Amino acid sequence: MKDLHALLILSFPVLGLFAGDHGLVTFIVGLVFINMLLASGLNLLYGFSGLIPFTFAGIAGISAYICANLVIRAGWAFWFALPIGCIAAAVVGLLLSFPAIRLRGFYFALSGLVIQSALTIAFVYFPAYTNGDTGITSIPKPVVAGMPVASPWFELLIGAAAAIGAGGVALLMRSRIGSTLIAIREDEDLCRALGIAVTANRCLAFFLASLMAGLGGAIYAHFVGFISPRGFDVLVSLNLWLMVAVGGRGTVTGPLLGALILTPLPYVFQQYSWLKDVIYGAAIIAVVIFLPGGLQSITFRKSA
Repeated sequence: MKDLHALLILSFPVLGLFAGDHGLVTFIVGLVFINMLLASGLNLLYGFSGLIPFTFAGIAGISAYICANLVIRAGWAFWFALPIGCIAAAVVGLLLSFPAIRLRGFYFALSGLVIQSALTIAFVYFPAYTNGDTGITSIPKPVVAGMPVASPWFELLIGAAAAIGAGGVALLMRSRIGSTLIAIREDEDLCRALGIAVTANRCLAFFLASLMAGLGGAIYAHFVGFISPRGFDVLVSLNLWLMVAVGGRGTVTGPLLGALILTPLPYVFQQYSWLKDVIYGAAIIAVVIFLPGGLQSITFRKSA
């Protein structure tokens, strides 16, 4: 049943592709799918491993910049640049996890904020590769059979990537590795006493989650056609964390639901900028206080 719930949530944005005018609605649907992919990867760390990785947006940015440079400057096809960007992001994410992997709670989150800030500064002060604050523009769409992938097919392709990402997390959590990660989340000291390799398992989780971040970052760059340091700063990491927390961490459907609800809000309340942040913050506070298990805890309670 939970798998059906995930498919149901993924199908909602698809309806918007065919009900909309392929303008703003289509663009928002694409962003929803990208955030679903990113939130599912972050949930692998925050929800199932008990870590709060505020470096997530920065890792996605590494893949975005690498993929964009390979396509624009080196003339690579998107489909060849994509795995390079993803693997590079996964390796960097794994390397960045080593200094902080033994920390817990607030200290781990604080170290993530520091690393995220360092990545944002790097994106600004290496203009030869990132074009600094100006960003990289005119990033082309992927090409299939000699033609750029146009709407709504590009959005459907992103939706398929989000479904594969969420499905991969679901399968992983049903495996022995997933059970081990949950056990570490619940009682790290007991797991160490039982001889479980806590650090190795968390490093594996970081690698897989960073791989998903890299995939989302590369797709974002070529979907929007523009990237800048602001698109991968700490506020983006916090926003992804909120999607997982509001939807329901430690579940497959929670991040999907959180991304589906929170991604369109800035566009829905675009004409009421003074009210947008108030409604956004009030909704988050209400969920955190009254629904610590996230929205999915009531949405699917009867059929779970």
